[in-house]
Amino acid sequence: MTPDDVAQACADAMWADDNATQHLGMVLSDVRAGQAVMTMTVRPEMTNGHKICHGGYIFTLSDSAFAFACNTYNQRVVAQMAQVTFLAPAFEGDVLRAEAREVWRQGRGGIYDISVTRDDGVKIAEFRGHSRTVKGTHLPEE
Repeated sequence: MTPDDVAQACADAMWADDNATQHLGMVLSDVRAGQAVMTMTVRPEMTNGHKICHGGYIFTLSDSAFAFACNTYNQRVVAQMAQVTFLAPAFEGDVLRAEAREVWRQGRGGIYDISVTRDDGVKIAEFRGHSRTVKGTHLPEE
């Protein structure tokens, strides 16, 4: 298997048990070694009192893209720390795209940057996640 084949197989295994991501209507549109792209449409129940997308949903979309990107090497990986900077609002009906890419990975740690854009191309958030590998794999080890 190529590294991207392993990434896709790991994503398929994770997706099968990822109730939160599926419940929010997120779509994993691309996954490769150290990278992932997820989209989500802002639904009415995701908006706050300002009629904009609640930041927690933007964080969750980013976190899910982060999770799929850092779990592409057949090692189980969790978030150790994450932060988000909100740059512009998103509104009901907007399709948000979170693009995650690996910045650094060594030993049990990794750093991933996730950019979130609206469907009109406006960048609405930047997220940085630090990952930590834990015991276990997604696929049987040969």
